[in-house]
Amino acid sequence: MRHEIVVKEQTTATGRIVALDRARTFITLLVVVHHSVVNYTYFGNGDRMRWLGFDLVVLFNDSFFMAFMFLVSGLFVHDSLARRGPAGYLCYRAWRLGVPLLISIFVLIPLAYYASFLRYHSPGTTDFNFFHFWWHMLAIGPWPSGQSWFLWVLLAFDMIAVAAWSIAPRILRAFGLLIFALRDHPYTAFVAFMIVSIVTYLPMHLLFGDGSWFQPGHYPFPIQTSRVLLYPAYFFTGVGIGVVILRAGVLAENGEIASRWFIWLAFAVLFYVAILLLVYAHHNWIANFASPPLPWKMAYGLAFAMLSAAMALTVLAVSLRLARTDLRVLDAMQPSAYGIYLLHYVFIIWLQYAVYDPPLPAVVKFAVVFTGTLSMSWALTVLLRKVPALAQMI
Repeated sequence: MRHEIVVKEQTTATGRIVALDRARTFITLLVVVHHSVVNYTYFGNGDRMRWLGFDLVVLFNDSFFMAFMFLVSGLFVHDSLARRGPAGYLCYRAWRLGVPLLISIFVLIPLAYYASFLRYHSPGTTDFNFFHFWWHMLAIGPWPSGQSWFLWVLLAFDMIAVAAWSIAPRILRAFGLLIFALRDHPYTAFVAFMIVSIVTYLPMHLLFGDGSWFQPGHYPFPIQTSRVLLYPAYFFTGVGIGVVILRAGVLAENGEIASRWFIWLAFAVLFYVAILLLVYAHHNWIANFASPPLPWKMAYGLAFAMLSAAMALTVLAVSLRLARTDLRVLDAMQPSAYGIYLLHYVFIIWLQYAVYDPPLPAVVKFAVVFTGTLSMSWALTVLLRKVPALAQMI
């Protein structure tokens, strides 16, 4: 009976949860950092100025931050569905995700990648102005997606969630109550979450590796093949958590998950060190670099999946513990976080283009790109949000 009351209470809880807002904003900030440093890594083929520390940043971020974004996105699905109904929810998500997706792939991404085109095609060597470039990208390709791949995948998951909510609401509720029952068993929850990560990531990692992307033709709708099961697993775990009121379930501010943040962090550090050791072994002790042996692949896949789970709990738990702490920068950024995510790619690529020739250290170039990107995408988002219709979208 108590579980039923809690489930119903979720449908009337419309207040924002500061900790989850901050967690989502923090990950958005990591996305900007990630895209700002990747051009200055040794594994990439971007700028000639590089720094090994940036490789470590990219390796760390890539292990968890996109899966985490799907997890957080799933948390609010059930409540929104209960309030809006299936049709209303789909219309709302089409406005919030579908329209920005179209604007991104038809306007923002071509505008961003025109800078890369100019880098490799000096003036006078081609008659492609921006409009020629735009049409060639759409008609022939390649047509990159940039950050917008997340939007179409999330919209697809939302559609599946609507179908599950409409066809099998009792199964969804049972799944939510099962997760809710783990709120006083944090270690069981942690182990279960790690098992979900391993089962949905390791087989695909062994089959395809991490460099493979599935993309239909030249169209900008890719998804990383090794994570084609991991991302929906995290999303629907979030959906299950959201079936029961977030403030009193496994993600309660004073709950067992939050109180053990330092344990999840310790595990995350341990798994990241394991990944670093495996990467070191790959570069120094494995003769066939392009095709490492199966034991190495299995060890790396296990470490990756466990780091993803540990970091997801770490970010959530730390955010919950700091919910009543004054974090002005994150709180100020929160209303603009989605807009920053949508817009940042344009500023990043053009700023990387602008600082390519000067012989500046990689750290200086990163600082210019990151601060410029964050400030300009944030400022533009603030301006766009002054339009009421756009404020409801971003």
